[in-house]
Amino acid sequence: MRVVIDTNVFVSGLMLPGSVPGRILASANSGGFDVVLCDAIMEEIAAALHYPKVRKRIALSDEDLDRYVQTLHFMAEIVDPAGLAASVPGDRDDDVILATLIAAKADWLMTGDASLLALAARYPIVTPAEFAARHLP
Repeated sequence: MRVVIDTNVFVSGLMLPGSVPGRILASANSGGFDVVLCDAIMEEIAAALHYPKVRKRIALSDEDLDRYVQTLHFMAEIVDPAGLAASVPGDRDDDVILATLIAAKADWLMTGDASLLALAARYPIVTPAEFAARHLP
């Protein structure tokens, strides 16, 4: 199973390892499913993990966070969504995330973003809780 994971799930999972997003990241790390990302999502993850309000809530050093992002780059399949027309009403910044789902032909896009979740009737988009209920033990 191939899954595009939005930045908000990575941030939540690292801030709260025992939470549903934390369990999802642990499953991905142990090979429970394949993670698919693009360079833009990778850059957003790297930046978001160093936001001061996020940084205070993650029990990892800056070096550990940088290593995590580097490892993620090797663990995930990186696709190039350039040239795909994908439109997320209400948040043009999310176009690249939807385009990554389409380019990857992934099974799921997992997010907590309301603009993306509003498209769940047309695309395979789920919340972390929905994904966990369907796919985690």
